[in-house]
Amino acid sequence: MVECELSFSHASFDEAGSYKLVELTPDLTTLFENALKDDIDVNLTIKGHSNNDAVLCTDKKTFSMRSVSLSNTILVVTPVPDEKAVDFADGAVIIRDQLNEIIELVPVVPKLHKLSALIRERQYDESQEDEAEPEDDDSVKRFTYQDALEQIQSSEEELKNGLKERKILIVHDELRPIAPAYLTRLLELILNSLVSLSMKHDSASTERLLAELANEHEIPRAVSEQVMRWFGEIDTNSGKWTMNVNGIVKEVGLGILGDYRHEPIEKNVLLAKWKSQVGDTFESSVSLDLLAGNYIQSEVLGSDEIHLKYFPAFALPVDPAARFSELFLTHSKWKTDEITPFLSDIAVNSKERDKLLLKYCRAVTDAGVVRYSARAQYQG
Repeated sequence: MVECELSFSHASFDEAGSYKLVELTPDLTTLFENALKDDIDVNLTIKGHSNNDAVLCTDKKTFSMRSVSLSNTILVVTPVPDEKAVDFADGAVIIRDQLNEIIELVPVVPKLHKLSALIRERQYDESQEDEAEPEDDDSVKRFTYQDALEQIQSSEEELKNGLKERKILIVHDELRPIAPAYLTRLLELILNSLVSLSMKHDSASTERLLAELANEHEIPRAVSEQVMRWFGEIDTNSGKWTMNVNGIVKEVGLGILGDYRHEPIEKNVLLAKWKSQVGDTFESSVSLDLLAGNYIQSEVLGSDEIHLKYFPAFALPVDPAARFSELFLTHSKWKTDEITPFLSDIAVNSKERDKLLLKYCRAVTDAGVVRYSARAQYQG
């Protein structure tokens, strides 16, 4: 056993509270071990404002930071600096701080919901197609990608994925949500251009498609290329674009469904419109499963008709209690496959989702079918 003499630092009062202990999760431990082995840096950023809890972000994940009290005191000690060695006994170590808590890290869903509020008034549509790079104008509140990196509690990879999922363009370095109607029109132009140019959707020429959209339909290349990346993969080496069929088919369906915010649409009418818009080549990919988490359905008494109403998960509260309140005010009972799509954006994984269901719902099995009802009574 190694023995050493403990001594307080001459600056112990000034240094009190200067140190924090962070308990690493298993995947963070692996991240650091691999970084040490490969001699690469690990980027860690703590993000948060005075009115919200801080989070720790790696390049790929976001973690909540929670203080946990310890039953025993932990001493932070360091070797004696060479210039101070004469003041201490041989083998002494200096006590720099005393800790009674550690910071626990827990994976969380990135706080991307704030993006919508920050850029809501900067929607991009066909009226901006000829827009030149903006001059400095204090009356226009621009929110850039760098602003998002600094202000949004999210890792950079999660931020990039969030921009893609929320269909947010980067135009002249500014974040601009694309207007749904404009996006639907652009996707239809892409599908029509593939046909007119006799190109296969899994190996289309990126340059020819960009040129067609720019020259024939006046779509800026910077916009059409971002949209193509949202809905496929661009191979810069071969110059080919591989389309994500389900991604585009889903977005066209959402565009149709979004027109029924205030009144439902009959299911077969929706499917017919949807198939018509994607064309014969892709109509076999049309499926209501693609729209899960974006609609609620109801049956018409005395009829076989099923009506669908636009009800997107992203428009619901992000607080779990408020989310479940909204869901149960809409329907008193939900099947498992009906409710889970509305929880994917507030639960980091299926395990956390199941914890939310256990906390806020009662599960009742009826005729072999599990249905969830509210633990609390909500009133409309």
